[in-house]
Amino acid sequence: MFGWEYPPHITGGLGTACFGLTKAMVSQGDQVIFIVPKAYGDESTEAARIVNASDIIVDFSKEVYNEYWKNLSYIEVNSQIIPYVGVDDFYNVINNRIKQYEGIKKIEHQRKYEFSGKYGPSLLEEVERYAMVAAEIAQNYEYEIIHAHDWLTYKAGIVAKKISGKKLVIHVHATEFDRSGENINKAVYDIERFGMDNADHIVCVSDFTRNIVITRYGQDPEKVTTIYNGANSMSVQEIQNQKTVKEKVVTFLGRVTFQKGPDYFVEAATKVLQYDKNVRFVMAGSGDMLNRMVALVAKNRISQNFHFTGFLKGEDVNKMFALSDVYVMPSVSEPFGISPLEAMNANVPVIISKQSGVSEVLKYAIKVDFWDIDAMANAIYSLLHYPALSKMFIKNGKKEVESIRWDDSAQKLRNLYYKLLR
Repeated sequence: MFGWEYPPHITGGLGTACFGLTKAMVSQGDQVIFIVPKAYGDESTEAARIVNASDIIVDFSKEVYNEYWKNLSYIEVNSQIIPYVGVDDFYNVINNRIKQYEGIKKIEHQRKYEFSGKYGPSLLEEVERYAMVAAEIAQNYEYEIIHAHDWLTYKAGIVAKKISGKKLVIHVHATEFDRSGENINKAVYDIERFGMDNADHIVCVSDFTRNIVITRYGQDPEKVTTIYNGANSMSVQEIQNQKTVKEKVVTFLGRVTFQKGPDYFVEAATKVLQYDKNVRFVMAGSGDMLNRMVALVAKNRISQNFHFTGFLKGEDVNKMFALSDVYVMPSVSEPFGISPLEAMNANVPVIISKQSGVSEVLKYAIKVDFWDIDAMANAIYSLLHYPALSKMFIKNGKKEVESIRWDDSAQKLRNLYYKLLR
């Protein structure tokens, strides 16, 4: 498997999904080699054997590299293509990681690439380098099938396929249409399309995403399969009593970007506060729309009841859920959405947009159109003021999320593998 991030160094749902899936696969008897651009040494090894692409020496004296090396071009791009982290919090995320230099170490005809594993201006350059390293890995490891997660690793998967002759599965966790709406980055779209065209099979995290892959990328429906994500277990009982504010807390947790619909959350909060001042709204996350959201909160005069936490991960996410009375995911376009499952598992009732893949699998969640701030505000108000309603969603939601298991996702993926290997 090729991936761009793996716990604990994650910036969104991609790394979480990779961990949940690989852990379930290993528990069912598979062996998984998971390649990341930059390993820090503290990655969990209970789910997969982690291979650090930065440790791989690429030997360009081998004939297999000649054609690829001649056609390789490094492209510097601006920060608007950062897929998981917005400009405003990019450096905050990176500064919390191990500082290291970027460069190329030359050893005669051999080269060792030092990856940053970052989402930044040189991202496409690292995508190309990662594909070079994939060629070396493809020749030196034993495996039966290749699996590439998200567009950043599609080229690596294709190179490994061409060298090994093995089948390639690509996993679409999001598309450029989810991240950018109609104002797509053509370079990213082209890589996505290239990956889909060269894959032996495409796995999508929802029917919502599958439809985009078929209609926007021209893929054969027979080649595209939906396998839903599972739910991660969270230990929240020990921090349930830490809530120190008397007001109710309504939480948005995710990247503050166009895709996640943060502006609709702010507008819904404004409407709720017209009827009830004893509510605190929290926007937990960072992204390229963060400054605009701070300005919008000030413009709507709700600053006293609105809080920005910045990017949260790990135990801080658990604590945020423990403090929350309602969780809202107003995404404009969400391929799946793992965070509502985590909230439900933490006994928090959820409101999600109908434009999300997770809405296909959840029954005990209130679903609204992302743009309908009146419906969103009404749903928030109802969960805060009608205890019986909230308790019903908490009780049944907890049971429902416990039935959405990574083991089931892994089994469906394994069945797909076996079908391809016949």
